[in-house]
Amino acid sequence: MALPASRNYAALSGFLFCFFFAQAMAMSLLSIWLSRTLGLGGMAVGTVFAANSVGAMCAQPVYGFVSDRMGLRKVVPIGVALLVIVSGPFLAWVYAPLLMTHVVVGAVLGGVYLGGTFMAGSYALESYVDRVGRKYGFEYSRVRLWGSLGYASAAAFSGRLFNLSPSINFALASVAGLLLVPIILAATIRVADSEQAAAGQVTVRDTLALLRQGEFWRFMVLILGVTNLYLVYDQQFPFYFSSLFPTPEQGNAMFGYLNAAQIFVEAGGLFVAPLIVRRIGATRGLLLAAAIMIVRIAGSGVAIGPVTISICKMAHAIELPILGVSIFRYIACHFETRFAATVYMVGVSFGHSLGLAVLSPVVGAAYDRIGFAHTYLLIGAFATVFWIWSARVLAPTPPEVRRTTPAARSDSIAAGV
Repeated sequence: MALPASRNYAALSGFLFCFFFAQAMAMSLLSIWLSRTLGLGGMAVGTVFAANSVGAMCAQPVYGFVSDRMGLRKVVPIGVALLVIVSGPFLAWVYAPLLMTHVVVGAVLGGVYLGGTFMAGSYALESYVDRVGRKYGFEYSRVRLWGSLGYASAAAFSGRLFNLSPSINFALASVAGLLLVPIILAATIRVADSEQAAAGQVTVRDTLALLRQGEFWRFMVLILGVTNLYLVYDQQFPFYFSSLFPTPEQGNAMFGYLNAAQIFVEAGGLFVAPLIVRRIGATRGLLLAAAIMIVRIAGSGVAIGPVTISICKMAHAIELPILGVSIFRYIACHFETRFAATVYMVGVSFGHSLGLAVLSPVVGAAYDRIGFAHTYLLIGAFATVFWIWSARVLAPTPPEVRRTTPAARSDSIAAGV
């Protein structure tokens, strides 16, 4: 790997490590914090998560358009870094008091901040890393694995710190944010005049034209169906997980340990996922990842104790790497490169937020009425219907042939596959 490529790989890896460390400290135990610390019910927690999704939904098209217009410039990562820095004071001194006194106002304000920073922001950063990686010849997933390691490093002790005081977790999120700006400034990403000129020609009309493409909506069947249902299932999973232990404190700590173990395994999966997806093709990769999601959802519905629910949790380490690599490869194969960020932010990220905004209160009410286990079985059944539909309508993507020559590898990177 040439010097600029190595430098940029290291800088982006460090950037994602610190960002996902901050995200874990701020968000990984959010459902437990809302339920146990602030005393909100399932419906109220679902409403808060829905507000976060609406906030992310509003931010995602903006991130997508700005990312495609800015190209390789560092505007988006620097903007996200500045937002992360204020996470600790916001969560402890603004968000918590509002949720306890004016839950709707707190949910709306938190939705704008958390949705734009840690939800939409993470997608924007991943899209940026994919774009830079294709220019400098390194895999998105090999950088993203450092994000998983950052999340796992935080998750390893976030449960114990949370038992002492959630404010400690929030403060560490801001500390990680302070590291983001110098790290991204250390990257030496050269932007050619031709590259910036092409990015600058992207218009709102061009972006909206994506919505008229049948291929876009075939892709959205899986995003709006299976992966959305999976995400809404995962929102309050930490609370359900901890409830299966003798005490909430033991459950919180065990979730932190298991979350860390799962993410360390996930990091290894991100290293090998490109080889798997290259062999089976992006479309089959999407379907394989979605099938694992359904197994985890349904398995959680029949889990009878800490051991079986922990096995369900670990399945996430297999599914996520395959899904992430498959999504970027599918977009690269079936859409114009100059709209890659918009397809990812509007299709994947916006689609997720739209589904979560609609489904979170409904599923939260189901938790209150029929319990977690029965709700998980219903979610799994609906996800299976969308998986079958996706298998019929997704465009086929042939498996890639392993290339052995440097020239062929360069061609592969330039093509975004």
